[in-house]
Amino acid sequence: MSPKEASEATTMSRVLLAMMAKEGKFPCPVKIGVKRIAYVRAEVEAWIDSRIGERAA
Repeated sequence: MSPKEASEATTMSRVLLAMMAKEGKFPCPVKIGVKRIAYVRAEVEAWIDSRIGERAA
């Protein structure tokens, strides 16, 4: 999923997602080209699910 799609799925900015990934608080993107990255959809969805689980606890 593109950074834009990840941003839309999480309702967080692309910059915030990049910062969180550097801090280990969000899945790291995969480099798919010289100037292009993508997030693994399953990892982003699992991260969202874990956040929902934290709320329910």
